[in-house]
Amino acid sequence: MTVTVTLAQLRQLAPNLRSSYSMAFDVGQPILDHYGISDNPLRVAHFMAQVLHESGALKIQWESLYYTPKRLPVVWPKRFKPKGKLEPAEYAYNEEKLGEAVYGGRMGNDQPGDGFKYRGRGLLQLTGKEGYRDITVWLRQWMPAAPDFVMDPDAVLSPYWCLHVAAAKWSASGCNKYADRDSVTEVTEAINGGTVGLDDRKDWTKKTRKIWL
Repeated sequence: MTVTVTLAQLRQLAPNLRSSYSMAFDVGQPILDHYGISDNPLRVAHFMAQVLHESGALKIQWESLYYTPKRLPVVWPKRFKPKGKLEPAEYAYNEEKLGEAVYGGRMGNDQPGDGFKYRGRGLLQLTGKEGYRDITVWLRQWMPAAPDFVMDPDAVLSPYWCLHVAAAKWSASGCNKYADRDSVTEVTEAINGGTVGLDDRKDWTKKTRKIWL
């Protein structure tokens, strides 16, 4: 059984989706097939729910790190005062400085500026130099001409590659088996590294189930 994902279905969930994402899904069925996502309705429902959450209903391309001083302690409570050590006012409205503060020195980010350079991008918000390096390796296993996403991180945003990247990340993270168990929590932990936005992801899953199940 192969489950199809059509633009008509996507527009029911995301009527204002970006044109680049529309282009990707318009020719994306073979990608979903290759990674086994389209093997059953549960996998499609869970994959699309995560994509819809991470991409803000298929509108967001990259992670914005432009925050007000009040918002920073809410998003990163362990890093910013009153619970953390960092002063919010020193990082507000400065994406590069904030990126280095919250992402620098981890996720493979080992050079100055890497935190911002390898911020979240694409359908599943690929984050961290290690993630960009891994996705290059995974894709080149069956597509030798895939870009070096470490050298060109914005290639993740292209209509041709964005769905390839998301599907490869999904597969390599073991999400098909978690989707088969119908576990939003396990899928979220595999994609996010935690459970940030779990309630919203559950809401999206309820919506996608109505389309594909």
